[in-house]
Amino acid sequence: MDILWAPWRSRFVRKKKKKGCIFCLKNRGRGEPAVIKKSKFSFALLNIFPYNNGHVMVSPYRHIKDLKGLSDAELLDMMKLVREMQVLLEKRLKPHGFNIGVNTGEVGGAGYKGHIHVHIVPRWKGDTNFMPITGNAKVISQSLKELYRLLTK
Repeated sequence: MDILWAPWRSRFVRKKKKKGCIFCLKNRGRGEPAVIKKSKFSFALLNIFPYNNGHVMVSPYRHIKDLKGLSDAELLDMMKLVREMQVLLEKRLKPHGFNIGVNTGEVGGAGYKGHIHVHIVPRWKGDTNFMPITGNAKVISQSLKELYRLLTK
């Protein structure tokens, strides 16, 4: 599916891509503002290629490929942060529901297969409309900067 985006996206497309794991880079504060919240063992950040407006990911600090590699403390911390992000998104964006999930391994759909992360995708009634069905394109209605300001205020 193609993604239709507003013109500010072109700046990201043109810039030189950093090598390495995006979660490790974001955790160290590199790149565009995206980290919304940090906890003891994990952090929440905006997805710069969102499936839907408000798409947030929660990742552990440690570079671990799947749930089996996490300690109980890390797993509990991540799930608490997932819950906190769901509450924040409900408060600020008022979605009707969520898709929350983990993709592990390349065949499991993980875009970054080496660093586990949980997707939190807000959903609204009617958010799948004619654009993805007839135009094979998705329209995202809010800029990442605006969303970042909304979620971190």
